[in-house]
Amino acid sequence: ACEQHGRLIYQDQQGLVDLPLPRLAGRHQIENAGVALAVLRTLDEPGIGESDMAGGLQRVRWAGRLERLQDGALKALVYDDTEIWIDGGHNASAGRALAASMADLEERAPRPLCLIVAMMSGKAPAKFLRPFAGLAQRVVTLGIPGEENALSARELCAVARELGFEAEPADTIREALGRCKTMSDGSRPRILICGSLYLAGHVLGANGEDTP
Repeated sequence: ACEQHGRLIYQDQQGLVDLPLPRLAGRHQIENAGVALAVLRTLDEPGIGESDMAGGLQRVRWAGRLERLQDGALKALVYDDTEIWIDGGHNASAGRALAASMADLEERAPRPLCLIVAMMSGKAPAKFLRPFAGLAQRVVTLGIPGEENALSARELCAVARELGFEAEPADTIREALGRCKTMSDGSRPRILICGSLYLAGHVLGANGEDTP
C-alpha cells in the first residue's frame, strides 16, 4: 500500500484498488491499512467490497494514537491555532514512527516541536526519545498521576538532557502545556504529548474527551 495524490493505492495479485487514506494520522497507518486490506482480500469475503473498505478507512478511530486534541479544558490553555497531538506509544519503534510523522508535519507546515513526555518504569526512554534528536526543540517531562510505577519527571528529564535535549520537568499537564505555549523566540510550537497510554488517557479525560 502507498499514498498517491492523496489516495491509498493497494495492489496485489487480484488487482489494484484506489481508496481514501485512513482517518488515522501518520505514514505508518498507511502501512497498517495495507496489512488490513491484505487480510480482507485473502479472506475473500463476498460481503466485503471496496465501498466497505473505503468506509472503514474513513471511519476508523484509535483513541490516544496520534490523535489531535480537540477543544476542551486543556486545549484552552494554549493558542487556538496550536496543534496538540497525543500518542501513547512508548518503545523504540513507536519513537521512530512518531518522529517520522512529526517530520512530515514539519515539512508541510513548519513549527518548532515541543514534546511532553511521561513513561512507566521498565521502559527504555532513551530509545524512545533518540529519534526526535534534531527535531524536538524542547522536552517537558512529567510523572503520571496515580501511577506508582511511572518514572518521575526528574528521572525522565535527566535522560532527555543526557541525549542533548533542552529539557525541564513539570508537575502537572497544565504546567507542561504552559511551558510549551511559546518558545524562547516567541514562536508557537507544535506539541506532542507522548510516551504512555496511561498519560494519554489522563490527558484525554482532563480535556473532556474519550479515553483509550
